[in-house]
Amino acid sequence: MDELSARNPFDVFQEWLAEAEASEPNDPTAMSLATVDAAGNPSVRMILLKGVDERGFAFYTNFESRKGRELLACPRAALCFHWKSLRKQVRIEGPVEIVSDAEADAYFHSRARVSQIGAVASDQSRPLNSRATLEAKVAEIEAKLKGAEVPRPPNWSGFRVVPQAIEFWKDGAFRLHDRILFRRQGLDWTTERLYP
Repeated sequence: MDELSARNPFDVFQEWLAEAEASEPNDPTAMSLATVDAAGNPSVRMILLKGVDERGFAFYTNFESRKGRELLACPRAALCFHWKSLRKQVRIEGPVEIVSDAEADAYFHSRARVSQIGAVASDQSRPLNSRATLEAKVAEIEAKLKGAEVPRPPNWSGFRVVPQAIEFWKDGAFRLHDRILFRRQGLDWTTERLYP
């Protein structure tokens, strides 16, 4: 992996992601997202990457969900992609920013209509007394809209993790793994090899 050191980490990530999309049987864009609450208690969950470019790694959620509240209060996060079939992993750390309204609108309206209605209906991360309650709320919203466009809820948008560090890990025999760490230095990146 020494050849990675001279490359742009976003280009390397895009190549690894394309490889995962060709080989992973399920959700190659799945990543773990780690956040902390106001007391510093960590929380991690699996989410899906919905966009990546030189600005960072984007995903979407309800801002009133646990992850949304934690990211708004402490706007830093860590991501981890693990592609078991490839025996590769990418870890990302950095501050988060809210995506633009235009980006959030575009992604929201690219989703299936039922998913859009589900985003309106869900009080994400809050107690739900029964599945029937959620299904009734979805049916009520669908009936109210009568086929009209589903408006993006004001509390539903996206975050972008702006990486300060990106680590590429490749499995090695006898646990002698390869690890290359990219760290942002202004507009440039520095690299170093890490022990397994």
